[in-house]
Amino acid sequence: MVIKVFLASSSGSTAIKKKQQDVLGFLEALKVDYAPLDIACNEDNRMWMRENVPVEKKPTNGIPLPPQIFNEESYCGDYETFFDAKEDNAVYAFLGLPPPPGSKKREVPMEECNGDEHTEEVEAEVGGETGEEAAEEKVAEEKEAVEDTEESLEDTAPVKEEEAQEEVEDEEAKGEDDQPVSEEEEELRQLEEEEEAPEQEEEDE
Repeated sequence: MVIKVFLASSSGSTAIKKKQQDVLGFLEALKVDYAPLDIACNEDNRMWMRENVPVEKKPTNGIPLPPQIFNEESYCGDYETFFDAKEDNAVYAFLGLPPPPGSKKREVPMEECNGDEHTEEVEAEVGGETGEEAAEEKVAEEKEAVEDTEESLEDTAPVKEEEAQEEVEDEEAKGEDDQPVSEEEEELRQLEEEEEAPEQEEEDE
């Protein structure tokens, strides 16, 4: 089986040239044998390509543009369908070729892709549960903090009242202590005055 790629070597369109280079470059990278067929210099190639491209794949003017890809006589597609197959890792299926031994280029990436999607779904589910649990834990922690604050306020209030009461009692005790001291001082002063008074009388006499 030979892959035929119909090209226009002398095309004035840079877009067509780029598409042709992309197709050929990718086929060379995959080491796929292909035969480039020029429709610009060969009328037979151009007529064969136009006749064998399916009607539904032809543009409105009925003239398909290169590059067009065939597997022998079977039509594979144009650049757009080739690019889509390349994005899906399904180039061998697009070309109608079996994947090379040990390669499985189409099957393995699809499984890996499905596996990644499944993993992401699982992670999303786990992440959702984790998020809910974290939110509940946060609420519980805030509730505990509020309760602890209330308890601490209740504990400190009696302590403050007791301290205030003790301060009042201390002041009263000081006041009581001050009073006896002042009375004693007055008595002493009176005694001193009485003792001084007879001495003054004697001096006067």
